Amino acid sequence: MSLAARSTSLSRRGWLASATAGAAVLASQAMGDDKRDVPAAAKGTANDASFKYCLNTSTIRGQKLSVPEQVDLAAKAGYDAIEPWLGDLHKFVETGGSLADLKKRLADHGLAVASAIGFAEWIVDDDARRAAGLEVAKKDMGVVAAIGGTHIAAPPAGATKQTNLDLARAAERYRALLELGQKEGVTAELELWGFSTTLSKLSEVLTVAIEARHPQACLLLDVYHLYKGGSDYSGLRLLSGASLPCIHMNDYPATPPRAEIKDADRIMPGDGVAPLAQIIRDLAAIGFRGAFSLELFNANYWKEDPHGVARIGLLKMKEAVAKALDGQ
Repeated sequence: MSLAARSTSLSRRGWLASATAGAAVLASQAMGDDKRDVPAAAKGTANDASFKYCLNTSTIRGQKLSVPEQVDLAAKAGYDAIEPWLGDLHKFVETGGSLADLKKRLADHGLAVASAIGFAEWIVDDDARRAAGLEVAKKDMGVVAAIGGTHIAAPPAGATKQTNLDLARAAERYRALLELGQKEGVTAELELWGFSTTLSKLSEVLTVAIEARHPQACLLLDVYHLYKGGSDYSGLRLLSGASLPCIHMNDYPATPPRAEIKDADRIMPGDGVAPLAQIIRDLAAIGFRGAFSLELFNANYWKEDPHGVARIGLLKMKEAVAKALDGQ
């Protein structure tokens, strides 16, 4: 069945109109009124193409909210899931927080933990550093599992300036990380970092994932990072949606140029020049039904009311999806 033939409670054209109107209303509130929830029309189409919508907490990192506050905010804004950072989770535990209580809080809100962001050095050549990195990964996975999460990011941390990384060895190391994850109940998502000298291209992460020869091998991709690393988005058509549990959603401006653009330049979906419509259509075509996770590092958003930022980000993601699928 084509995506256009899927039955929904609200037509895509109707949703697009309501989402656009909702975004305008929220923008007019200057992002300062945190007492208003997302319009019901926006919430009603979260599963239009069986996608989920997730808040990566980097988007509101500058507001320095506690983990429980991040959870409450994501729920109030209307998200299906949250993608927390391990640094925040460890701080939460170290200051007396209970992971069991946090798991219950998430469940009470109906929020899934779509992924989690960690930086274990699992890929480095140095044996001692890599062994220490696996211990960090094990600890991180334990925390993620304790709050009901099933996936964790596995970026090339520690090897971002290395120019001679052997992809075959990287595959062996990724397999070891996946095997560790099997024991902990958490799957490591091989993450592409566009600024890195290793695993910066779709071809590289795909090679490592395939050569890991493990049934749980999967990728964590990002609209911005694919652009930054120089990958052509048409490569997405060669993937399987089942191997993409989560996609980092964002946009980027025309300037600065790709060679100079940085994480902090990311902007809201639809506000830049990324070909989001084609990206979303290609993802839908290959069977992606995971979470679109809003991941931004823009200091301008960090100066705003976090509830307003989260609400507008959700609306803009849904609007981008509606525009893409409306053209099917």
